[in-house]
Amino acid sequence: MLDIEDEGQQVAPCFSSKGINYMHIRHSNLYLLALSKRNSNAVETILFLHRLTRVLVTYFKELEEESIKDNFVIIYELMDEMTDFGYPQTTESKILKESPTSSRYKSSRPRPLRTEGIRYRKNEVFLDVVESVNLLVNSKGDVVRSEIIGAVKMKCYLSSMPELRLGLNDKVVFESTGRTARGKNDRTISFIPPDGEFELMVYRLSMPVTPLIWVEAAIESHKGSRVEYMVKVIAQFKRRSTANNVEIYVPVPDDADSPKFRASKLLFERCASTGSVQYVPDKSAFMWKIKQLAGGKEFLMRAHFGLLSVKNDQDIEKRTPITVKYEIPYFTVSGIPVRYLKIVEKSGYQALPWVRYITQNGDDYRLRTAREKGSAPIRQST
Repeated sequence: MLDIEDEGQQVAPCFSSKGINYMHIRHSNLYLLALSKRNSNAVETILFLHRLTRVLVTYFKELEEESIKDNFVIIYELMDEMTDFGYPQTTESKILKESPTSSRYKSSRPRPLRTEGIRYRKNEVFLDVVESVNLLVNSKGDVVRSEIIGAVKMKCYLSSMPELRLGLNDKVVFESTGRTARGKNDRTISFIPPDGEFELMVYRLSMPVTPLIWVEAAIESHKGSRVEYMVKVIAQFKRRSTANNVEIYVPVPDDADSPKFRASKLLFERCASTGSVQYVPDKSAFMWKIKQLAGGKEFLMRAHFGLLSVKNDQDIEKRTPITVKYEIPYFTVSGIPVRYLKIVEKSGYQALPWVRYITQNGDDYRLRTAREKGSAPIRQST
């Protein structure tokens, strides 16, 4: 028997034991566990468990032990709809509500995918291509891991029973991954959309990604009693784009005290007009927040901390990576463009399609670039 927790210590979400791969997530007081004897895609499996949780919450309001016991049959049938030979298929709750499974749920409130008689005075459809970037930069400044998690999200306010035709061109992705692309490589998706908001598709690309926002810090320690940081941020994306709500978290020792943030006289005006800095003790870090960071720009800021206990240089070096949060509208990393979004409806009414691109940080955007001052200079942008 394998305990998911051992004396209060949480187990990693993915691990192997005796030839079995265990992947799990926790929801309230429940664990959802997937097992595999093969070298499965752990990220895909964990994502599926999260989607399954979301679907069950949609059906039962609260996902707990009692709701699972009372609705075991419906859960079994839902999982049969959501997977095909062990592979995730349909994880969108609005589409699942169309299945006969919904009508057998004793207190079911779900409605069909799309009902007749829907009317809007203004017919519109909104499509968002949202790409989240995950990457890890080592202490030498090299990108050792990167990926793009994409999602196509939609909001449909259309009358009657329209058909949507979405045209994608993934030629750029083929070329970036070393494969030969023939022609335009069009991908057309035709479907009748649910009414309102839903997620059409998700995708994952493992491809080299240049850090869109580069951050590094030079550190100078003074006999273990105080420490100074010089932080540099570079916007490594096109000048016509702008990153919004940039948050840079630079870790500091747990006993850091008396924070002071300043800029040198030469850089004072530039730094003073580029966001604000604050100490975040619960994260053992200070946060540099920049409301808008234009492409191609770079800025410096300085921070000073006292240390309550005497620290040696090795203690100061034991720190977590720098993390960054941001959002860049009208921009995609993968280069997958939406070639067209057509609305076909038998009455021929006019509808307005809107397409928007957004790139943002993923859950794992880390840079291990902090160095001891004097060992390597802060890099210059090109």
